Amino acid sequence: MSFFLAPHLPHRLATWSPVRQERGSATIQMVVLMPALFTLMFLGVQAAVLYQGRTITLAAAQEGARISAAADGTNAAGVAAASDFVSSTSAGLKNTSVSGNRTATTATITVTTHTVSLIPFVSPKITQSASMPVERLTG
Repeated sequence: MSFFLAPHLPHRLATWSPVRQERGSATIQMVVLMPALFTLMFLGVQAAVLYQGRTITLAAAQEGARISAAADGTNAAGVAAASDFVSSTSAGLKNTSVSGNRTATTATITVTTHTVSLIPFVSPKITQSASMPVERLTG
């Protein structure tokens, strides 16, 4: 390690050392890196929450379609089953709406909900739909 001396500068400024030049660099690195690391962490958690909400919404739609497609099932029973399924979970889903349509051959249930968001002013919307053939008794 070499030192540089300048005769026209005071002694504390005249002595240059690479070690002295890097003082505080760890603090600056942390100031830059910590927000980036927290952003990545929050994005990962947000992705997991979205996946959980999507999975629960799809399971509710499938449950409602299964009830609605039964031989003695009705559209209202399928909608109620899907609503009960979503409300029985503790996933933080809110503003859930369930709609359904049953024809002579197909029962379809659509569940729309909003999940918890870690990002301010954003409310991710999830819509899942499930269809099943209606059971028919043949004799």
